[in-house]
Amino acid sequence: MSENNHNKGVDRRSFLKLLGGGALTTAAVMTGCKKPGDTKAVQEYKRQVEPPVGKMTYRVNPSTKDKVSLLGFGMMRLPVVGTGKSGRDNDAPIDQEMVNRQVDYAIEHGVNYFDTSPVYCQGNSERATGIALSRHKRSEYFVATKLSNFNEEMWGRKESLEMYYNSFKELQVSYIDYYLLHGVGMGGMDALNGRYIDNGVLDFLLEERKAGRIRNLGFSYHGDIEVFDYLLSKHDEYKWDFVQIELNYLDWDYANEINDRNTDARYLYGELQKRGIASVIMEPLLGGRLSNVPQFLANDLKQRAPEKSVASWAFRYAGTPKGVLTVLSGMTYMEHLKDNLLTYCPLVPLSTQEMEYLHKTIAERIVGVETIPCNDCKYCMPCPYGVDIPGIFVHYNKCKNEGTLPRLKMSDEYIKLRRNYLIGLDRAVPRMRQADHCISCGHCVPHCPQNIRIPEELQRISEFVEKLKQNSALHEANPKTD
Repeated sequence: MSENNHNKGVDRRSFLKLLGGGALTTAAVMTGCKKPGDTKAVQEYKRQVEPPVGKMTYRVNPSTKDKVSLLGFGMMRLPVVGTGKSGRDNDAPIDQEMVNRQVDYAIEHGVNYFDTSPVYCQGNSERATGIALSRHKRSEYFVATKLSNFNEEMWGRKESLEMYYNSFKELQVSYIDYYLLHGVGMGGMDALNGRYIDNGVLDFLLEERKAGRIRNLGFSYHGDIEVFDYLLSKHDEYKWDFVQIELNYLDWDYANEINDRNTDARYLYGELQKRGIASVIMEPLLGGRLSNVPQFLANDLKQRAPEKSVASWAFRYAGTPKGVLTVLSGMTYMEHLKDNLLTYCPLVPLSTQEMEYLHKTIAERIVGVETIPCNDCKYCMPCPYGVDIPGIFVHYNKCKNEGTLPRLKMSDEYIKLRRNYLIGLDRAVPRMRQADHCISCGHCVPHCPQNIRIPEELQRISEFVEKLKQNSALHEANPKTD
């Protein structure tokens, strides 16, 4: 496809063929789509009041003066209907009617930033996003998407540009408001050079910005801090309009403590502020972990603000810094959307005392619980051997947070907790997809934005589960990430 033929795009079959099996393995990692009807979500927000119209908090992009809603709609975890070929909802069809309703409701309440990628939801997110947004005036929304050429088969200039042009077709737009180099840092400098520099793709994107087909150019960061620092050192040349980083009250000071290959958000945000670059925030809830904090901490948060959800504390935290342009949330259910709108319509910034409370009282104690830092992003999926990696970690973390992991065999509650853990695991993850089926091939490791040593964690959990099955677990399993 020629560079001047971007409006023609490619058909979906050709695009999937272009991605290739290896690329789809990487792409499908970002499925994230969810089935509606989560009773826990409904119960959590059943007393929810309607958010007001006309009260959204906006921030101004210092680079292009865009007036952006503080709440951004992440189109990564879209609702689905039924189940897919796997028998689970990972590859089930997107519920387009529900997506349309959510987008309509979001726009009505002031949301104007929608973030997607060619590889979200098994490669279907851009199309679903385009269908929903095209029903509105183009001036009513900003759309963000990414050059998600993770697999080496996609590093060529031709393949990368075909992905770029296809985004215009799927999103039904003639320009893209916010365009990102996707997940820089994953794979280090070698991947950055291969994906964007050596093939001339970054130079091409800079020219596309000059031509107006890209309105804002930036990158999202995970992984090797050398890449982040390098790209910022080139700011005078590239003139980044925004950068997407992970920021929340746990990662602010403890990202590196949780995992020594991660970087604290305090540093990332500070470096952007020095240069006057707007911050787009991802993972304000750490994949839901900060809405499912240990029960004793949830009780503490509820005592301070009985009328607010636990999640709202994390969203207020992420939205309080002045350099934040928008905070992305993958809102699968209408209840999640409404709760976040209540937080940002308008935002009541956290006070200095409340920030300190989250840093010291909440974050420090969460770190002490030592859960596996999995955000349930599914970047590691699908596993070639069928292991449900995030499902296993989510179940373990849930029990850890709730204090229901079986501990000493002689304890009064051991039999009950042992039974509940094993039954709960079988309900959450089919037996053929549990940790004992991991062969430590390492295919998942380079795809994890949190740099978790996944095979090691799965092996520890497998050993723990086997001890439970043999009724020989003498103490709690303690998976580590270092």
